[in-house]
Order: sequence, then C-alpha cells, then structure tokens
Amino acid sequence: MKTQWQLFLAFFRVGILGYGGGPASIPLVHKEVVDTYKWMSDEEFGDMLALANTLPGPIATKLAGYIGYRVAGVIGLLNALIATVIPTVLLLIILLSTLSSFKDIDWVKGMTAAVIPVVGMMMATLTWQFFDKTRQGMGWIPALLMTAAVFVLLSILNVHPGIIIGVLIAIALLIRDKKQEKGVNS
Repeated sequence: MKTQWQLFLAFFRVGILGYGGGPASIPLVHKEVVDTYKWMSDEEFGDMLALANTLPGPIATKLAGYIGYRVAGVIGLLNALIATVIPTVLLLIILLSTLSSFKDIDWVKGMTAAVIPVVGMMMATLTWQFFDKTRQGMGWIPALLMTAAVFVLLSILNVHPGIIIGVLIAIALLIRDKKQEKGVNS
C-alpha cells in the first residue's frame, strides 16, 4: 500500500506541477522516479524515455503507465495514470471556467509569460543531462556531430522527428549486429 501511495503522490505532483505539457513534465518525472524514490537509475530512465518518445501519444501518460507497471504491476499502472491525469482534468475545469474573466488582467499575463523561461530552463537541463550521457558513451566528437546533425535535420530541413528516430534506431541495430558478429567471429 505504501508503494501505491508513493506512486500516486509522485505522479500527482508531476500532473499538478507539469505546466507546459508533457515535455515540461519529463524533468519532474525524472526527479521523482530517479532522485526521490530511486525506482530507476539515470540510464534506465534515459532508455525508457527514448523508447517512450518513439511511441505515439502523450509522453507524461506513457511514462506514468510504464513506471507504474514496473513498480507495482497493473494496479500501479492504473494508479500512476489516474494520478497524472486527475490534476489536469480538475485544473482544466477550474481554470477554463474562471480564466476567461481574468485573461486580460496584467498579473495573469505576467504569470503566463513567467512560466516560459522556467520550462525552457528545465528542458535545457534535461537536454544537457542526455547530451552528457551520449558524450560518455560515444565521446565528444561523435556526440557533437550527432547533435549538430539532428539540429540541422529538425530545425533547418524540417525533417519529421519520427523519421529521425526511425533512422537512429536502425543505425543502432546495425551497430549492435556488427558488434555481435565481431564477437562471434573472434
């Protein structure tokens, strides 16, 4: 029962504080899962996040579902999903019913504008952590080249992220197969 309560609290906090959508929730999920409750290591979280990003649907619920299942089975999955979604549903009902009357007030505009740099900083921190993990695994030069290539593909050439992810998965599988062949032939 303690685990279920911890799952609920962890994902309720993510749901209530994840202002800015699913990607803004990722650092919050990381904090709860890796740092606070230690249900996963940094590496396991990174692998799970990479896999979750290849699947369709909202990232916050995919993370909640997988982590909930891993920690406490089917009940944990349902618990984490409900805890993630309830704050959004409640806040939407409350905010949408009242926000229209307050949307032109300066402090509401300021509050909304102030959230953007906070979410940006959280995403920058997570990006650095993933880049650092890549650097440790591949080295500086390959990590920088891959980062630059993906940036150009996404930002300048407007290649769909799904295509990039698919190509990178295929490359990773080819590299793995080549390593396995070398291991068998040695």
